[in-house]
Amino acid sequence: MVRDLIDLHIHVGGAVAPHILWSIAHQQGFKLPVKNYFDFVELITSRPGKVGSLDDYLKILHTWTEKIQSSPSAIERSVYEVIGKEYRGSRVTQIELRFNPMKRNLSSELDLDHIIHAALRGMDRAVLEYGVKVGFIFCLAREFDHKLNSIIVDKAIKYRSRGVYGIDLAGTERDAMEHKSSLAEYEDLYARARKGGLKCTVHTGETAGTGANGLMAAVEKLKPHRIGHGIRAAYDESAMKILRENNITLELCPTSNIHTKAVADLQELKHIMQTFWDRKVKFTINTDGPYLLETDMQREIEIVESNGLLTTEQVDQALAWAREASFIPA
Repeated sequence: MVRDLIDLHIHVGGAVAPHILWSIAHQQGFKLPVKNYFDFVELITSRPGKVGSLDDYLKILHTWTEKIQSSPSAIERSVYEVIGKEYRGSRVTQIELRFNPMKRNLSSELDLDHIIHAALRGMDRAVLEYGVKVGFIFCLAREFDHKLNSIIVDKAIKYRSRGVYGIDLAGTERDAMEHKSSLAEYEDLYARARKGGLKCTVHTGETAGTGANGLMAAVEKLKPHRIGHGIRAAYDESAMKILRENNITLELCPTSNIHTKAVADLQELKHIMQTFWDRKVKFTINTDGPYLLETDMQREIEIVESNGLLTTEQVDQALAWAREASFIPA
């Protein structure tokens, strides 16, 4: 069955094909630790056994792929290539790309607005060619201070009319702010984003580092419309009740959770998905980082269906929930 698919949780840093990143790196004179293309592919790819945690996964993003994308020309090409590939390869007709523009400006050596305009040019070119509905989500960083994250919120609001529809909070869940008073800093930023007309999501409840309690704190303080991952909520009735009552949709990423050991195996993932279904917690299926994880939306759907994680009817409902929860205006 051929479906038009939608991906709400896909990071530009994990979605660009290795041969494109290889080309960009050489075009910019980027110094790589390897000389052979296939060694480069191994360097920037996550596989079970190679990656043992969320932090291992993030290290690939932060050390290599995001840095290679750090110029106006690089981010423009990256965005353009991601959208075209997702449409051609998986018939993704609606996609929300997320990235942190401040991690593409080489610690303020490059102008942030030039980075954002370049990403928008890449989006516009791809939309013109493929007719896909696309929007951006700007990621705040857990490791950034309030001032830097505040600038990202300001830029997201500034470019709302150009296709930046939301903000996110991403990064390691070790020593998580959900369990600290520092969550109040993000409460201010999220309130400002909502007031500026943006929708909000947040990575939380992906690992034991935040857990169900951290997820509930994030819902209370940040009031997100969606949550990235959120799988630990499946082990807490109170967390699922809060998600259901606040009509918050989860952005599930099956392959990603297996690679990062957020779940033990497919059987645990099935338990999580079926628990959410039984408790009427809305969820979606997404890629997170297609090339970093060697997957795509068609493969994610196939994994879920062929392994009995969800029925075909349940997958169709998850796709319908994704369109309902999309930040892109209808």
